Amino acid sequence: MNAILIKNTTIITMDEEKKVIRNGSILIEEDTIRYIGKNENKPVVPVSQVIDGKNKVALPGLINAHTHAAMTLFRGYADDMGLKEWLETKIWPREAFLKPEDVYWGTMLAIIEMIKGGTTCFADMYWHSERVAEAVLKTGIRASLCGVLLGVLPTADRDLEEAIKFVENWHGKSGLITAMLGPHALYTCQTEHLREIYRQAKRLQVGVHIHFLETKTEKEEIKKLNNKEPIAILKESGLIEIPILAAHSVYVSREEMEVFKNYPITPVHCPGSNLKLASGIAPIPDYIQNNILVGLGTDGAASNNNLDMFEEMRLSALIHKVNKFDPTVISAYQALEMATLGGAKAVGLKKEIGQLKEGMKADIILVNLNQPHLTPVHNVEANLVYSASASDVTETIINGKILMKEGKLVALDEQEIMSEAARVAKDLMSRG
Repeated sequence: MNAILIKNTTIITMDEEKKVIRNGSILIEEDTIRYIGKNENKPVVPVSQVIDGKNKVALPGLINAHTHAAMTLFRGYADDMGLKEWLETKIWPREAFLKPEDVYWGTMLAIIEMIKGGTTCFADMYWHSERVAEAVLKTGIRASLCGVLLGVLPTADRDLEEAIKFVENWHGKSGLITAMLGPHALYTCQTEHLREIYRQAKRLQVGVHIHFLETKTEKEEIKKLNNKEPIAILKESGLIEIPILAAHSVYVSREEMEVFKNYPITPVHCPGSNLKLASGIAPIPDYIQNNILVGLGTDGAASNNNLDMFEEMRLSALIHKVNKFDPTVISAYQALEMATLGGAKAVGLKKEIGQLKEGMKADIILVNLNQPHLTPVHNVEANLVYSASASDVTETIINGKILMKEGKLVALDEQEIMSEAARVAKDLMSRG
C-alpha cells in the first residue's frame, strides 16, 4: 500500500470549524487522507515516503474553476482590448486554425504551470476536449472538462453529439476526470439549443459550464435577442434545474441573486481577466452576504495572462475593498475559501476535495513560509493571500500522488513541454 506522511507542518483544513493545526501531520493512504491532526497523535503505520513540513503550511489544493487551458498558446497575442473586439478580431479567427495537437501541448503547458503553482484541479471549456483529457491523464492533475457549444455555428448539432460522446467516454475516467456540457453563453446559444443541452445534461447526470453575464453589453444583447431577462432564459430552457458553473457572473442583479440562492448555481469569480478586459467587478460581497458560495478562476492565459491562483486570491480580496470603500468586505480566509471550497462546489466535487479532512481525496499543497516576504507569520491565512505567490509552492499532491517535490516536477519534462508548446504556437500563428 502506498502511504505518505506529511509531518511537522501547519495545516489549514478549510473545514467547517476553520481549524488551523500547528505542528501537525497528515497521513495519506493511496488516494485518501486517513489522518489529520497533531504530530503526537498520528498512527504508527509503515509509510513509503515522508515529507518534512517544517516551516511550511499545508492546505487543500487550489481549484481553478474557470479556464481555457490551451489558450496558453495565445499568451501575449491579444492584449489591451475589450472582450468583443478581442474575441471577434483576434481569438475566434485564430482558433479556427487550431489542431488537436495544438490543444494537447497548450494544455500540457497550462497543467505544468498549474501544478507548480499549487492548482490541483481545474475546470476547462475548450475545443478538442479529448486531447485535453489525454493531457490530464498524462500529468495526473484533476479536471472537470467540457467542449465549447456555440449554438450560432452551423455545426451546433454535430458539436453537441460529440460533446455527449465525450461525457459518455470520459466522465469518471481514472478518478481524475469529470465532465460537463459547455454552452458558451446565452448570447451564442438559442433557447431551443439550450433546452436540448439541458435534456442531455439531465440524462447524463452532469452539470453545465457557461459564461454568464461577463459584460454589460452581453446582458443588453441577450435581452435584445430574446426579449427576456437572462435568468428567465435559464428557467425557460430548464438549465436552472441542474448544477451550473456560471463563469464571471459580473452583472447579476439583486433579483437574479435571489434566484441563485434557490438553485444549484455557482458563480465563479475571475478578477484578473475581468480587470484586464475592463469587463467589470463582480458583486462578490453580495454573493457572500447571501450565503452563495463562490468559486475562483483565472480564465484563459490569453486574457489574464497567467494561471496563478495566488494572484487571483489576492485580487479577489483587494478589489472589492476599494470598490466598496470597506477594508473588511472580503477577508483573507474568504479569498482562500473561494479558491478551495467554492471551486469544489463549482466542479461538483465538494464531498471529495476542497478541504483537508479524513476520508477526503488527498489533493494537498505545501507552501514554503521560510522566506523574507512571508516572515513573520502573525496570521498564516493573511500571509498566503496577501504575500505569497505561485512560486512559493514546494509540494503538490494530487489523488495521493506527489507530482511536485521541493519545487521540482517529479515525472514531467518541463523543458520538453515548453519547447513543444512554443513550436505549435508558432505554427498556429503562421496558418491561414
